[in-house]
Amino acid sequence: MNHQNQQTPVQIKEKPWGREIWFAQTSSYAGKILEVKKGKRLSLQYHEEKSETQYVFSGKVIFTFGNSKEDLEEVVLNPGDKFDIFPYTIHRVEAIEDSQIFEVSTPQLHDVVRIEDDYNRPDKGNHEELDKELSNNN
Repeated sequence: MNHQNQQTPVQIKEKPWGREIWFAQTSSYAGKILEVKKGKRLSLQYHEEKSETQYVFSGKVIFTFGNSKEDLEEVVLNPGDKFDIFPYTIHRVEAIEDSQIFEVSTPQLHDVVRIEDDYNRPDKGNHEELDKELSNNN
């Protein structure tokens, strides 16, 4: 078996709600730390292919989820709580306190479809330059 010892660098992605630290990105899996500032929230979104598990490491968040925009539930997640997210599950994180969330997922890191967004970002995909500009304004 040929294992290449090719290291990918840690990437920091500034976001208007905080930042993401991408610590793993392979053809099989990905790992991120989401740092969400108190009172900020991610977009209401879903993924077409990506599956992920989010684990609250610190802080406290409101996690919104459901199968349709008209039928969403909210739960408060505390340190040690986790949530599995499968394709087409609508979801959003809102920080009650400054929070760190560990996320492991399948490798489709640009697979995001936004339904609502507090920062008026485009409906699909990641937009690093726009996120960086918006993070400087918040």
